[in-house]
Amino acid sequence: MENASARNMWGSYLKNHLEDVFHETPKTMYFGDNETDVNENANLIKTGVKKAITHSLLGLQNRHEPLPKIGDYIVVTNYSGEAQCIVATTAVTIKPYFSIDSAYAQLEANGDKTLEYWKKYHWDLFSRELQKFNREPRESMIVVCQEFKMVHS
Repeated sequence: MENASARNMWGSYLKNHLEDVFHETPKTMYFGDNETDVNENANLIKTGVKKAITHSLLGLQNRHEPLPKIGDYIVVTNYSGEAQCIVATTAVTIKPYFSIDSAYAQLEANGDKTLEYWKKYHWDLFSRELQKFNREPRESMIVVCQEFKMVHS
């Protein structure tokens, strides 16, 4: 963990959660690909409104990132890299993009929390992400739905 604010937040969390002292060091990351979205996502997570994030499987594979797993901790940062909170992954589901439903869109809590907003937001996000790998999103593409709970702020 190269980020001082993330290290400090993880240390603060461990003071009150000794059972996690031997847990692997959490990832430090933000969610989104631009300052506005990243900061909005961090705020929604920190306030407990946003309880899920969705990755494209192709994006994870092309960046050589492992699939998230239940029990993973993440120090969520804003766009400037300042730690905002820590979340623990509670569920990971792999499914086609077209199968996302409105209940899941509400867990993500972006925009007006509707399925229509979720689909447009993620289609645009995945289009930008996959363009770097000369790929395009499809309705049948596989997405990784990561649910979490905030454990420290």
